[in-house]
Amino acid sequence: MRYEIKGETLPVVICYLESGEKMITEGGGMAWMSPNMKMETTSNGGIGKVFGRMFSGEKLFQNFYTAVGGNGIIAFASSFPGSVRAFEISPGNEIIAQKTAFLASEAGVDCSIHFSRKFSSGLFGGEGFIMQKFSGHGTMFAEFDGHVIEYDLKAGQKIVVDTGHLAAMSSSCRMEIVSVPGVKNMLFGGEGIFNTEITGPGHVWLQTMPISNVANALRPYFPTGNNN
Repeated sequence: MRYEIKGETLPVVICYLESGEKMITEGGGMAWMSPNMKMETTSNGGIGKVFGRMFSGEKLFQNFYTAVGGNGIIAFASSFPGSVRAFEISPGNEIIAQKTAFLASEAGVDCSIHFSRKFSSGLFGGEGFIMQKFSGHGTMFAEFDGHVIEYDLKAGQKIVVDTGHLAAMSSSCRMEIVSVPGVKNMLFGGEGIFNTEITGPGHVWLQTMPISNVANALRPYFPTGNNN
């Protein structure tokens, strides 16, 4: 499978498949394709995987697209202004990503639930208690909000991230929730009460414009009552 990512603000990944090759995406992920791409909707696993996708924010069913009778083309477009990144997944190179990051992948990539190590991460972390872990073998495409900044952390090296800005990290990284020091800072600093602390070794992908921040910025401009 070959691919190219085009566009900047609203990117799209175009995949060029040889006959018999398959891609997985969620309903609504496909933008355009050649007429020889055969679609099959499936739960892609047992009831455990179905509920796992539900809890991780993904849709219950997935679509398989197979190039039939020759080479095929299929494109997957982002759903929000941001970035599309390709990850080469293999044993030892698993990725943990935010909920709703999954755009599409080759059939050999497996998506499962990833729980934060500490229960406090689930209660207070902006990234949530449940994230997604991508394992197996193949190329996976993820969509992130805004631009993406990357850091390579050495063993024991840390970075503190504001709520929602963690897009993805290597599975070798550790995520914990830390409180903002000082009561005055918590109450009046405007940065919230908790931050996310990532500890290496591993790679970290940070997003500049979390969709949750955009929603909060727009909320004051939405009508709140009945206009009648």
